Amino acid sequence: MGKASFVVRRTLQLVVTLWAVGTVLFALFRLMPGDPTSYVVSSQMTQEARQQLIASYGLNDPLHIQYIRFLENLVVLNFGQSFHSNQPVTEVIATYLPNTLVLMLTAFIVAYAIGITLGVLSGWYRGSRFERSTVITALTARSVPTFYVGLIVLWIFGARLGVIPMSGMTSLGTGGSNAGFFDMVFSMDFVHHLLAPAVVLGFYYMGYPLLIMRSSMLEVLSEDFIDVCRAKGLKERTIMFKHAARNALLPIITAAAIALGYAVGGSVLIETVFAWPGIGREMVRAVLRRDFPVAQGTFIVLASTIIFLNFVADLAYGYLDPRVTYD
Repeated sequence: MGKASFVVRRTLQLVVTLWAVGTVLFALFRLMPGDPTSYVVSSQMTQEARQQLIASYGLNDPLHIQYIRFLENLVVLNFGQSFHSNQPVTEVIATYLPNTLVLMLTAFIVAYAIGITLGVLSGWYRGSRFERSTVITALTARSVPTFYVGLIVLWIFGARLGVIPMSGMTSLGTGGSNAGFFDMVFSMDFVHHLLAPAVVLGFYYMGYPLLIMRSSMLEVLSEDFIDVCRAKGLKERTIMFKHAARNALLPIITAAAIALGYAVGGSVLIETVFAWPGIGREMVRAVLRRDFPVAQGTFIVLASTIIFLNFVADLAYGYLDPRVTYD
């Protein structure tokens, strides 16, 4: 009964949080200075034609009517029409979101594979030079802004050495965007463009699992069953990976869901620096041209991803750790 009530309570909190995010975004874009119709209303239009165009977007209605319509459309995932391209916002999101997911998942997998391994080793070799160097590396990775690292990487390896592309995810003339998505993703040209932004992001995200795994390993190594394993004569490598590391993975599993949400939501800066055609870059462009249906839709998708994966992490922690109570 405790678990069921916990799930219901967290689901209600999820709905309320999504409503609050949507409300804040609705108010934010309508309080911004400037005319949101400046990109769709021509100076050569007559006043009557302007009013008809504005009315077609529903922008001449009272705010409370616009808000009610916004919530109704949000329930059915209808984010409206883009002011800039006149496309449905869902089509815009469907175009750019897969590019972001490929970049984020690649960086995430690399970061967690390296971070967990280094975390296990640094926890096992506590007090060694290796541990000190890995902790310094992790703190550096979490402290230096990703856009700063990205600009340095572009300057050194792109502008000076010419070994990485300066922008985009395919080369001109390769027909990457005209090919199928999976054909493009598995091409060497795409991998060449993916390498630099994925490495920069992976370096940033690596510090999180490394530090968590190290702390978890230190806690597990103080448990009595580690002494029992040694008393049985098991090899140190077997104790480290099969017993200590496996039991230390629980915080990583639950934290991974939250980190994955922030990885997708944190795509804005790196996509802008590397001109990667993802949803984060498109969101920035939509804000700059005051295309607030697209900006609202992309913000909501990114925020919903973070909120939902936090929800999954809460549920996963309760089911994976029997010590958790729901009172």
